[in-house]
Amino acid sequence: MSSADSLSRRYAVLRPHLSELQRRLWLGVEADELGVDGVAVVAAATGVAADTVRRGRSEVRDGVEAAPGRSRRPGGGRKPAEALDPTLATDFDALIDPVTRGDPTSPLRWTSKSIRSLTAALRQRGHRISDHVTRRLLSESGYSLQANAKVIEGSQHPDRDAQFSYLAQQARAHMATGDPVISVDTKKKELVGAYKNGGREWQPKGQPPRVKVHDFLDTDLGKVNPYGVYDVAHDTGWVSVGVDHDTAAFAVHTIATWWDRVGAAAHPAATRLLVCADGGGSNGYRNRLWKTELAALATSLGLDITVTHLPPGTSKWNKIEHRLFAHISMNWRGRPLTSHEVIVNTIAATTTATGLHVDAELDPNPYPAGTKITAQTITDLEHRGILDRHDFHGEWNYTLHPDTPGPH
Repeated sequence: MSSADSLSRRYAVLRPHLSELQRRLWLGVEADELGVDGVAVVAAATGVAADTVRRGRSEVRDGVEAAPGRSRRPGGGRKPAEALDPTLATDFDALIDPVTRGDPTSPLRWTSKSIRSLTAALRQRGHRISDHVTRRLLSESGYSLQANAKVIEGSQHPDRDAQFSYLAQQARAHMATGDPVISVDTKKKELVGAYKNGGREWQPKGQPPRVKVHDFLDTDLGKVNPYGVYDVAHDTGWVSVGVDHDTAAFAVHTIATWWDRVGAAAHPAATRLLVCADGGGSNGYRNRLWKTELAALATSLGLDITVTHLPPGTSKWNKIEHRLFAHISMNWRGRPLTSHEVIVNTIAATTTATGLHVDAELDPNPYPAGTKITAQTITDLEHRGILDRHDFHGEWNYTLHPDTPGPH
């Protein structure tokens, strides 16, 4: 083995274990030992620039030491781009936030502020800059990649907080007597088939699940409407995976199915049921079909069913959203929902460290849209004492009594 090959092998072994200063000094020692042509030989054998080897040799000969914990002398190394380009920082600020920085003509006001576009815009202004420097400037200025955040709830109802308090009072009163309190809602509709699903999960390297390029509806598989019931006291969930329309009839049928499969056994002494729901959709407070279907369910079960709706613009506060649906979404992240079986089984397999248990079932029944319930029908329910509106916001809070002879 030649001396150059031996030098190359030693450097390859030692390099990962040496700091920048240690590598440079070691190269300098080797070059000094080899004599006049040492710098050229070491540079060729190790692939290190001759200037670096020469500097290392000078440091060895002069006995120069770096400050503790440093590989370079104070002030050593390449100067940052903004130190060499005094207008870079100002132009960068104007580009990254043109509205507040007073530059309404910024080329990035109406375009995506990506690393590439920022670098290109700075170059157009005469700055010699790379993507690496742009990324560093963003980081040092406190910027990071951010998605839109749904936090603006719009106009706030003046009785919003009072309604939350009323809902909490109703929930405490029901649970104090052992009566069930459930939170209900429809989860986001999902396409069935080999479609991309957000998130990632562990797979063999280089073997991601293959999905369709476009999210065109599969007419055979269609979509599903997962409607959920979350039992607040027992931390359990029930999800009916509907294949037809998301109607009030489907929503109430899901509550009836939950009671038949799970609820009655979990609450054997119950005489009433509290349902916490959003203000819109298939279980909305303006939905007449929702009220008539609940009235029929109250009669069928022999239970008083009280409904308290969340005030407008607060649907994300519904307990089912963060105690059930969020965990279902996490459980199937990165997994194509290729069939009804996959969807039902994945929902049913959802658990949490705090003990959440979920049951799920496919509901193949038809639920035609467009069923009309007249205002007179609701009025009749009120006159008969079946629909009893509460004194506080009777449109949001009401009780359905079983249709039995005599006063309610």
